[in-house]
Parts: sequence; structure tokens; C-alpha cells
Amino acid sequence: MSDNTVASASPAPLTLLGLGSMGAALARTWLAAGHRLTIWNRSPGRTAELAAAGARVAATAAEAVAASPLVVTCLLDDASVRAALAEADLTGKDLVDLTTSTPAESRTRAAWANERGARFLDGGIMAVPPMIGVPEAGGYVFYSGSREVFDAHRATLAVPVATRYVGTDPGFAALHDVALLSAMTAMFAGARHAAALVADAGIDQKEFGTLVADWLTAMAAYAGGPVPDDPTSAAVAEAGDAALLRTAEEQGVGTALLSASAGAMNGV
Repeated sequence: MSDNTVASASPAPLTLLGLGSMGAALARTWLAAGHRLTIWNRSPGRTAELAAAGARVAATAAEAVAASPLVVTCLLDDASVRAALAEADLTGKDLVDLTTSTPAESRTRAAWANERGARFLDGGIMAVPPMIGVPEAGGYVFYSGSREVFDAHRATLAVPVATRYVGTDPGFAALHDVALLSAMTAMFAGARHAAALVADAGIDQKEFGTLVADWLTAMAAYAGGPVPDDPTSAAVAEAGDAALLRTAEEQGVGTALLSASAGAMNGV
């Protein structure tokens, strides 16, 4: 299920912990939409701009949590979330964690929050800061965990970026998030490998970059489903893979990426 990025009909109060590039972008969109926003950041210097825009700055994370029924965390990692909330009273709070984590960490954090009297919703952000508050950019956030929390705060959560609820398992948002980021990382690594192959060959880098982008876009259509019937024999495919490795060696480029990719494709 997905929602478009929309403004809440009646802007609800909320607290945001974490004002890195992403947290600050989220904060700006909630403030612009008229939400009463309480903020906290470990480094106080990052709060000035948002305070000038109307945010209430809390001296401690515990104070920030106490200010609102909805608490959103956007911190460095799971350990940072635990540390920030260590002294906070979570009783009756709805905790939405947008910090990048693993599925197991998200499930553990959900149980931890429930034990402390809070309802929990995990989120995986599929966007970079410039995409926040820009619906046409195509960003969204995966959410999983308490369906009640998602439904209760759906309009608020959809203000900065679109939402996609993926299930009651608290680990599903992280799993979707990390799986897509893993695909992106491998794609970017492949593009860098391709650029390295031609770097010293006298080939126009800008023109070649366009070729790489066009080729990856064409192949992306087959990334999520079955590849069309390919009459290429196993022997021919193996010979092609070997040529990729030999070319990398000839061009003085490492082969670790190609070797790992071949292993993954073959189920190793």
C-alpha cells in the first residue's frame, strides 16, 4: 500500500530526535506543514535554523519525548536510538524509528519499546535528503510493525515523503530497505568497475557514462522478474564470464566484484 506525500488535515504535534541531513530535511517539511515540532539533537548547534522556523528545542531527549505522543527517531544507528531513549519515559508513546537498521535489530527494538509501554513502527527511508518534501522525486518510506500506529499517524508520516506499509513484522521495513540498498550498492559498484575499465583507454568519460546509464536502465526491466528465454548455452555464458575477468586483468582493474557477482548468480 502506498500514499502520496500529503499534508495533514489537522497538523498533529510530534517529536523528532536526530538532525543530521535527513532529520533536518524531515523537520523542515513538518514545520512548513504547520506541525508543532519538538526537536532534539546530540549536537545542539544544529537546532538553530529549525528553532528560527518555529521548532521547540528540548534540552534532553527525555524532555523531547515527553513533549509529544508521536516520537520519531532518525539517528546514526540502532545503538544511538537505545542511548538516546535510555532515560526517556516511553509509556503511552508511539515510537517510529527511521534509523537504518537490520531486520533483527528492528524486531529487538520493537520488543524493547513494547516492554517500556510504547507502540512501535519501523521505517526504512528510500530517499536522499533533497527528495524530502518533493513528491515528484519519487521517494518513499517503508513502514512495518504496528498497523494501528501507521493508521493513526499516516497523514503526518506522509507529509515529508510517501509511505508504503509492508506488514506487521517489525523487521520487514528494514529488510525491504536493506535489500533495495544492496541492489543499488552492487549497481553503483558495477558502474564504477565499468568506468575503471575505460579510464585510461582514451574513451570519452561523459559519453561512456551515458552508455552505462542507458544500459542499466534497459536491463533494470528484468531485475524484478524472470529473464526472457535466452538460448545462450552454459558453455557460452561461462566463456563470457571468463572474458570479463580477463579484460579486467588486462586493464589492471580488480576482479573481486566480478568474482563475487558470478558466485551470487550461481547460488554460491
